[in-house]
Amino acid sequence: MLTYVLFIAGFALLIYGANWLVDGASSVARRYGISHIVIGMTIVALGTSAPELVVNLVASFRGTADVALGNVLGSNISNILLILGVSAVIFPLAVNKNTLWKEVPFALLGALVIGVLANDVLLDGIRRSMIYRSDGIVLVLFFALFMVYAYGISKNKNRGGAGVIREYPLWLSVVMIAGGIAALVAGGRWIVQGAVDIASFFGMSEALISLTVVAVGTSLPELATCVAAALKRNADIVIGNVLGSNIFNIFFVLGTSAVIKPLPFNHLLNFDIIIGFAATVVLWLMLMISKSRTLGRLHGIVFLLSYAGYIVYLVIRG
Repeated sequence: MLTYVLFIAGFALLIYGANWLVDGASSVARRYGISHIVIGMTIVALGTSAPELVVNLVASFRGTADVALGNVLGSNISNILLILGVSAVIFPLAVNKNTLWKEVPFALLGALVIGVLANDVLLDGIRRSMIYRSDGIVLVLFFALFMVYAYGISKNKNRGGAGVIREYPLWLSVVMIAGGIAALVAGGRWIVQGAVDIASFFGMSEALISLTVVAVGTSLPELATCVAAALKRNADIVIGNVLGSNIFNIFFVLGTSAVIKPLPFNHLLNFDIIIGFAATVVLWLMLMISKSRTLGRLHGIVFLLSYAGYIVYLVIRG
C-alpha cells in the first residue's frame, strides 16, 4: 500500500520541483547575465539527471549492468523523442546557431562514442564486450571538456532565452533550485520504485524494465521541467536541459558507473544505441532544414509517434 501512496506522491513532487527548479535557475541566469541555454545544460540538466545518477550508482555497486546501461540509453531516447516531442507540441522550440552546430553535435558524439566503446566483440574480435574502467575515464574526461565549453559560453549575452523571467533574491533562488532538485530526486525515486514493483509483478525482464519503466521514470524530472519551461515559453531551458541531460548521462553517469565497476555489455542494447544515435541525427536534420531553426508542433508529433513505436517494439521484443 505504501508503494502506491509514494508512487502517487512522487508525481506531485515532480510537478512542484520542476517549477521551483526552472524559476530558480532562470532567476539566477537573469541576475548574473548567464544565458538560459547554459543554465539548462548545467544546473537544470545536472539536477534533473540526478535520478539517473542515483539509479546507475546503485546498479553499479550491485553489478546489474543491464539496469545501468538500459537506464542511460532508454533515458536519452525518451529525452529526445518523448520530452522534446511533448515540449514542441506545447510551444515551438527555436534554437540558436551555436546550439545547432556545437551542443547538438556534442550530444551526437556521446551516442557515437558509447557505441564504439561498448562493442569490443565487433571491433576487436574478443569474446565479451565490456565498458571498462579506462573507458569510463575517457567518458568522464569528455564530460570535463563539455563543462569547460559551458563555462566558456556562460557569459555570452546573445544566448538568452525568451519569456518573462521573474527575478528572486539570490538566497531564495538557491533555495528554490536546491528544493526543486531534492523534490525531483525524491519524486523520481518513488515513482521508479513503485513502477518497478508493479512491472515486476507482471514478470517483465530486467532489460525491458530498465529501458522502459526505469528509463521513463528517471526521465520524468526532465519531462516535468521541460513542460514547465515550455509553458513559460523558455525554449532555451528546454533544449539546454535535454541536450545537457543526454551529455551528462553518457559521459558522466555512465562514465562514473564504469569507473566504479566495469559494465558487461548486452549486444541486444546495440539496437537502443542505434535508436538514440538516429534520434539525435533526426533532431539535428530537422533543425538544419527549418529556416528558423525551430522544432515545431509537427516535429513534436513525429517524435511522439516514433517513441510510441519504439516502446511497442521493446514490449514485443520482451
